[in-house]
Amino acid sequence: MKDNLTERVRQSYDRVADEYARRISHELEHKPLDQKLLKRFAAAVTGRGKVCDLGCGPGHIARYLRDLDVPVFGVDLSTQMLEQARRLNPDISFRQGNMLALDLSDESLAGIAAFYAIVNIPPDSLPAVFTEMARVLQPCGLLLLAFHVGDETLHEDELWGHPISMDFFLFPPAAIRRQLENAGLVVEEVAERGPYAPDVEYQSTRAYIFARKPQFRRDVESNRRPQ
Repeated sequence: MKDNLTERVRQSYDRVADEYARRISHELEHKPLDQKLLKRFAAAVTGRGKVCDLGCGPGHIARYLRDLDVPVFGVDLSTQMLEQARRLNPDISFRQGNMLALDLSDESLAGIAAFYAIVNIPPDSLPAVFTEMARVLQPCGLLLLAFHVGDETLHEDELWGHPISMDFFLFPPAAIRRQLENAGLVVEEVAERGPYAPDVEYQSTRAYIFARKPQFRRDVESNRRPQ
């Protein structure tokens, strides 16, 4: 994202952070599939090193993983969202960051949980984002990516009574799979579900992708060969 777009997204989330935390911080209680997938993710990364909740918002994904004994920290663009995350989860570390240029060392993470982290990322910026994810994952490190399914862009100037200015992007799972593979990750599973009740979440189809950084480069090439 260009600097002015990044700042617009940051300011928009700063404005809605309080209400966002109030509405979203307990949503996992009503999302059984999300819980199931996070438990699988936790089991796969436990004992392998640090995990990042990327685009952490109020930190509820990080909290769920911490309760499963995962050594997790959160990263978000919005300073006000980070304040909410720290208030709600004082025993978890949260830091400001931009997923286009993560302030993390190469191969430093056992896993990344990125739930709707790409919802405001324009399609032409996705390669940079996924390349960064691949860079910071250890060999055999695991990504769990969740996103809204579709092929459209929704512009919003208001959210929960607060003025914002953001585009929300819906993506076809096949396109995201190709982007992840182009970034050097091996897609292990793609799952989709319909929306939960309107009082639980926005009414869109959701996709979840498990993708792993291969131990050796040849694993990527093998994965791309026709079967």
